[in-house]
Amino acid sequence: MLNFIWAAFFIVGFICAVFRCFFVGDFLVWQELSTALFDTAKTAFLISINLTGVLCLWLGMLKIAEKAGLTSLLAQALAPLFRKIMPDVPQNHPALGSIVMNMAANMLGLDNAATPMGLKAMEQLQELNPKKDTASSAQVLFMVLNASAVTLIPITILMYRAELGSANPSAVFIPILFATSASTLVGFLAVSWVQKLPIFNRVVLSYLLGFAVLVGGAAFYFLSLPSDERFVLSSATSNFLLMFFILLFLVVGLIKKINVYETFILGAKEGFDVAVKIIPYLVAMLCVLAVFRTSGALGFLVEFVQYIFSFLGFNTDFVPALPTAFMKPLSGSGARAMMIETMQAYGADSFPAFVSCIIQGSTETTFYVLAVYFGAVKISKTGAALPCALLADFAGIVTAILCGYAFFVPL
Repeated sequence: MLNFIWAAFFIVGFICAVFRCFFVGDFLVWQELSTALFDTAKTAFLISINLTGVLCLWLGMLKIAEKAGLTSLLAQALAPLFRKIMPDVPQNHPALGSIVMNMAANMLGLDNAATPMGLKAMEQLQELNPKKDTASSAQVLFMVLNASAVTLIPITILMYRAELGSANPSAVFIPILFATSASTLVGFLAVSWVQKLPIFNRVVLSYLLGFAVLVGGAAFYFLSLPSDERFVLSSATSNFLLMFFILLFLVVGLIKKINVYETFILGAKEGFDVAVKIIPYLVAMLCVLAVFRTSGALGFLVEFVQYIFSFLGFNTDFVPALPTAFMKPLSGSGARAMMIETMQAYGADSFPAFVSCIIQGSTETTFYVLAVYFGAVKISKTGAALPCALLADFAGIVTAILCGYAFFVPL
């Protein structure tokens, strides 16, 4: 599946470039494509280099948490749930603790912490994988949950809305929560159906209910705050928890009489190795996506969707937000640029900008996550991971558009 899609992006991009050249007379398209291809290869390398420091920091901290027994405690707390949804992973395995920490970081919008934790979890799951080139059931489920992870505090989006002059930057808070929850739920149900997981039982439903109460309670609390305090407090809460967990790892490590410095160095070395491993996978994925975008294929896709909905008589006010929707599974920075461009073109408090921000917070960069996570453990056969993740993306985007119509209040 990934092999076909990877080639398809390049082929479609090339066809669109041929169309622009011979039917529009845009002969500069070939120069644009070449420039984009080589610039993106350089960018992919720089992303890996920039990620090296973050990986070293967090994998070092995770090594301390692992030796101190903190990840085992997390695994024990969620053992009944994981026995149902990841039956191939042994009880109290350290991968379960890493998965929980990754999901918690994603919920808090701490991308720099979430990625190293996720890579660590993927490597630990790979140790249990009997077919090293094929994603195991547990890895597929984890990748889909990671790619559609619930974002409880979308700090970055609130920050951009505030900077671009929104009168109510946190107006997208609840719509994003609904959209990202829908994405995660659909992704989880899709994988459960493919893997025939026994999810409709008291254990799984109890955990899901507890999760819903936690997310709903946090959303209710932040929504009850004045809009100017909401952004400041949410940002402060996320960063406080980040520092608190680092302190917790160190203190517990010292109590357990662990050499925290040497343990940190050992984990940091693993982070460097991971950063080097993912470079070829990032270059391969980001380069074909750059060709697809630069060729104009993305613009053709948006115009086609607008034509279809106009022909069917539907409201098309959401169409200017679609570049963000189409770009989000492909490139996080590209989707962010599309969101900012929409806010600048239509106004930060316009309907297209409102929908674009909800879409930006509803899903993850699926192809980037897939390239990084599976590339780190050299998996080439990803099974149902990609179609399930794309289905989750679709659910999140549709819900984001619907929430845009339901929650938008003209200012």
